[in-house]
Amino acid sequence: MSEKVTVVLVPMGERDKGEYDRLLLEADESEEMIARYKHRGDMYAAYTEERLLGIAILLPCTEEMVEIKNIAVCRGEQGKGYGKQFISCLEEKAKEADYKVMVVGTANSSLDNLAFYQKVGFRITGIKADFFLQYPYPIWENGIRALDMVILKKNL
Repeated sequence: MSEKVTVVLVPMGERDKGEYDRLLLEADESEEMIARYKHRGDMYAAYTEERLLGIAILLPCTEEMVEIKNIAVCRGEQGKGYGKQFISCLEEKAKEADYKVMVVGTANSSLDNLAFYQKVGFRITGIKADFFLQYPYPIWENGIRALDMVILKKNL
């Protein structure tokens, strides 16, 4: 059983910490793409006691919809239930802000992510074809080239 996760809002002035950047790069390999959204939404850090477990950025889409633009759990902490707790905490933060829907996108090649999001209640609702062609170099996972973004939604 994993320890309880605490999620805190990261103030704008603290978002450029190296440890946060390293985690953001685990979920999105392009520093250029991260720079486009890093300071636009709310950044949340997940901790257990004093140990950083993960980082996420939530971006408003509409008055009722928020997007998980980037989320990562430290590699050594994956598979222990922290990601599930982190998502649950983010959902609560979104509900407190009166959002009704949460959306997340992941690469067609991110098989573990696709399984994870569905296990925590997200449903596949669309595809952004050729999304990853805008990245400066090809991304490969599981022997599959990332080309399309798979969009998943969850009603809160």
